[in-house]
Amino acid sequence: MQREVKTPSAKKIAKQLIKHGDVRTDDYYWLNQREDPEVIAYLQEENEYYEALTAHTNDLKESLFREMRSRIKEDDTSVPYKYNGYWYATRYELGKEYPIFTRRFGKEDAVEEIMFNCNIMAEGFDYFSLGGLAVSPNNELAAFSVDTVSRRQYTLQIKNLRSGEVYTDKIENTTGSAVWANDNKTLFYTKKDPVTLRSNNIYKHILGTPPEQDQLVFHEEDETFTTFVYKTKSREFIVIGSSSTLTSEYQILRADEPNGQFQIFSKRERGLEYSIAHYNDNFYILTNRDGATNFKLMTTPEDRTESGNWVDFIPHREEVLLEDIEMFHDYYVLSERENGLNKLKIVRWDTGEGYYLPFDNETYTAYVGTNPDFDTEILRYGYNSLTTPSSVIDFNMRTKVKEVKKEQEVLGGNFHKENYISERVWATARDGKKIPISLVYHKDTQLDGSSPLLQYAYGSYGHTIDSYFSSVRLSLLDRGFIYAIAHVRGGEYLGRKWYEEGRLLYKKNTFTDFIDCSKFLIEKEYTAAEHLYASGGSAGGLLMGAVINLSPEIYNGVIAAVPFVDVLTTMLDDTIPLTTGEYDEWGNPNEKEYYDYMKSYSPYDNVTAKKYPNILVITGLHDSQVQYFEPAKWVAKLREYKKDENLLLFNINMDAGHGGASGRFEALREVAKEYAFLLDLEHKIR
Repeated sequence: MQREVKTPSAKKIAKQLIKHGDVRTDDYYWLNQREDPEVIAYLQEENEYYEALTAHTNDLKESLFREMRSRIKEDDTSVPYKYNGYWYATRYELGKEYPIFTRRFGKEDAVEEIMFNCNIMAEGFDYFSLGGLAVSPNNELAAFSVDTVSRRQYTLQIKNLRSGEVYTDKIENTTGSAVWANDNKTLFYTKKDPVTLRSNNIYKHILGTPPEQDQLVFHEEDETFTTFVYKTKSREFIVIGSSSTLTSEYQILRADEPNGQFQIFSKRERGLEYSIAHYNDNFYILTNRDGATNFKLMTTPEDRTESGNWVDFIPHREEVLLEDIEMFHDYYVLSERENGLNKLKIVRWDTGEGYYLPFDNETYTAYVGTNPDFDTEILRYGYNSLTTPSSVIDFNMRTKVKEVKKEQEVLGGNFHKENYISERVWATARDGKKIPISLVYHKDTQLDGSSPLLQYAYGSYGHTIDSYFSSVRLSLLDRGFIYAIAHVRGGEYLGRKWYEEGRLLYKKNTFTDFIDCSKFLIEKEYTAAEHLYASGGSAGGLLMGAVINLSPEIYNGVIAAVPFVDVLTTMLDDTIPLTTGEYDEWGNPNEKEYYDYMKSYSPYDNVTAKKYPNILVITGLHDSQVQYFEPAKWVAKLREYKKDENLLLFNINMDAGHGGASGRFEALREVAKEYAFLLDLEHKIR
């Protein structure tokens, strides 16, 4: 029999927040003191409450974990890719949590050289992440970085790949990535502001000199921008980029001249977005210039890069979103999206003749893979669908012959593609827009309103959630769940306008789209309100918070992972990591129009005395993207106001950040918690 457990209750300390003459009282503002023992005690109390109320599902959690793990090939290896004479691959060993990074010289079957064994490097840490690796042009040195806290503040170091020596110099508080100049001794990297964590400085490090002598190459003064550095695929230029949600700017320096001065590619213009690729003495610019909402491709000589010199190469198309371009010596490959679906177009440089790769359903994802080799006629791309495991495919762009290098293995013997059905349906939003929904379910699942359905969405930053395969998800599908991805406004599934209609003063479209998709799925008897569940993380967690304020009655359960729910207070505090760079997404609440609009939907500000569905909230204490105190305050306020006996559970990973646990198997335990929550709720109403 389940013992009586005291429901956590956070103390209230009223704090008045005043802006534009408006007074908000925040009783739980004190929870943002991470170092306060009373805050930690409260979080631990919530964890104990979660453990007590879910103890009866512990066997189910363990069973789900083992089941999901059993489908994964543990001793797995990625398909090697060739770069600068070496074949690079990542592999895992049986029972190990972390990857091993390897390379082989000249041939794929040459003697293996282990560059980094993360299982050894992670020993003694609760969390471990290896940042981006950068190998020097002479193949002798590797810059690498490590985060052992999960705040995405990486410590950069250099390893001698010949001797195995890791140099003692450590560069703290970087983004994790670095770029070598062609002299094999000069390294460019990005540092973060220690308080806001904004990537704002580019430094130059010279091998053999102490990091404190590193030269500041560029400081990004505008607090709404972040900066980064990379090398073009042609290996001829080092590029510093600065970007905000709506504006881009780049600076270029020849990689052979690391002591030279970076030159502005084309100065920033408010609302002008562009990215650059280099080929054969020219730059190719993917841009929204001249009102190209869905972007177009322009070109300019490498010595005349200001925007006045740009000329159209591929014009803007109203119905096709141009997402990216991949350069090869004889071909270029366009990544496009039309009617929500990925398309890959291969075009010859010399003749301009092109063709599309054929894909034959409406619930797939196709993308250009790792192609660092410039002088090749092989395109590597990836493909999967809601019912088809991921494949890595090498495609000969000249002969049009494809070779499947690897298809994801789903172990256990119970998975058969033909047992699952996927489809795309269209809900009608309240303003008449058609909202696509991708669905997948087991062929034996009843479509009569009696089946449980988990509806997922993100809906912000123009980030598109494509229809992707998940072996983990099979644990729900095989138990009768339908899984739905709602392609709501705020993403770019239906082009750039789809994003524009779900941000700033149109943000509420994201929330009402999700609700209208739910009502459609109920109306069409895919499910019913008592069997409908919703899930979202980060900005998708904001979506969950808004949805249960607006229409709590149509969901039996909701999972909100690392939810961005205290929108107004966060966006008014420019000391919180990442805030200032978000103004173009959400608006600047220092302006009253945006303040009023944000206040009208911010989940924390709109909690009221009403019945809410069953809720599971998940966060990490060290999250640098959405601070732990946002969900902590939200849960405390929900406990105070909600007028129901439904579950409200709050689980805090005291060792992790935004991405959760770092090990590949430990991360499955977090998914098992979520699935157990859903399955237990469904079991209770059967």
